[in-house]
Amino acid sequence: MRCPFCAHDDSQVKDSRPTEDNTAIRRRRQCESCGARFTTFERVQLRDITVLKSGDKREAFNRAKIEQSVALACRKRGILQERLDQLVSGIQRQIETLGESEIESARIGEMVMEGLRQLDSVAYIRFASVYRDFSEARDFEEFASSVQEMSGRDASKG
Repeated sequence: MRCPFCAHDDSQVKDSRPTEDNTAIRRRRQCESCGARFTTFERVQLRDITVLKSGDKREAFNRAKIEQSVALACRKRGILQERLDQLVSGIQRQIETLGESEIESARIGEMVMEGLRQLDSVAYIRFASVYRDFSEARDFEEFASSVQEMSGRDASKG
């Protein structure tokens, strides 16, 4: 594993343990050249997945893009990183178990929306505002009122 500090190609694993949700292995490593320590995560990848974007563009599935979007939507919401990791891992598992080698980016966006809807209504609205390209305050108002209606129905089910 290449050192992120000095780019030396060799590092030594100092500690290895599963993550909380058992979807990855967390490894603490030490660079054999500069001695710096860093963490890596090893995850199972069932197949290579291509994301179909608008305009017929294609790109390799990148978990980090979902992690960034979820983190941005949940910023300053007091949600534990562990919960965010579980959400992203769940979405990745859904995608991988579809059995398809290609998936539309819109389908991934809907999976993220559903996950955030269950996790935090403010994060859900934040993500939706970018994903659905809200352009006016009225767009926020309409969407927020639909979220309030949904959460009221969900509460009455419990």
